[in-house]
Amino acid sequence: MHILLVEDDARLAKRIQRVLREERHTIEVVEDGKQALLLAASGVFDCLILDILLPAMNGIAVCRWLREHADTTPILLLTALGDVQDKVRGLDMGADDYLTKPFSFDELLARLRALERRKASPFQVTTARQLGPLSLNLLTHVVQVDAVTIDLTVREFALLEYLLRHPHQAVTRNQILTAVWPSDTEVNSTIVDTYIHYLRTKIEPYPGAPHVRTIRSIGYMLTTSIYQDEEEPPSMGGRMP
Repeated sequence: MHILLVEDDARLAKRIQRVLREERHTIEVVEDGKQALLLAASGVFDCLILDILLPAMNGIAVCRWLREHADTTPILLLTALGDVQDKVRGLDMGADDYLTKPFSFDELLARLRALERRKASPFQVTTARQLGPLSLNLLTHVVQVDAVTIDLTVREFALLEYLLRHPHQAVTRNQILTAVWPSDTEVNSTIVDTYIHYLRTKIEPYPGAPHVRTIRSIGYMLTTSIYQDEEEPPSMGGRMP
């Protein structure tokens, strides 16, 4: 699995990193919640190991923000011994499991295996994505706004599917390029602007359909919300990094 570890205890983070690498996992480490959100937004991680007590933004706030923005990446919380309320709040905010410090690495690995099995369950496979009246079917490749079918090219479909995985969330041109275009394709990030234009002309004319906002100095956001200034990112109540 590709795992993001968010832990400000450098010694513990190093030990966890070593153990997970020995188990052939790929792991990246950050030490505060805001860094965690920036990386988690890429959508490349299979699991987050998230300490609750973090500088800048605590783990529960990180968990809440991700779930509010439709990020379904499995989250394993690390909690201090006896902090029952923190465990309850974390689970209520969308965490999938928790582990109480101090813990054995065997238990950590077992819980990660359980999360991996849960994510791979055929009963949880998502075959459709939707935002407002816009729907996309991953099996039939049919895209509709209400009952109207929209014809998209293969690349336009892949671009829309990526944006629908991150609704109301700013994504960079490079993130889009990495997710939508094959790695051996000789293109640069300016191609993203071209395909965003194609997508807008096909989707946005329909009343109520989501629109693709330009986020200055960052990239784009697929959203159903209307803002007066299309160049400024929306306020997230202080929860966005």
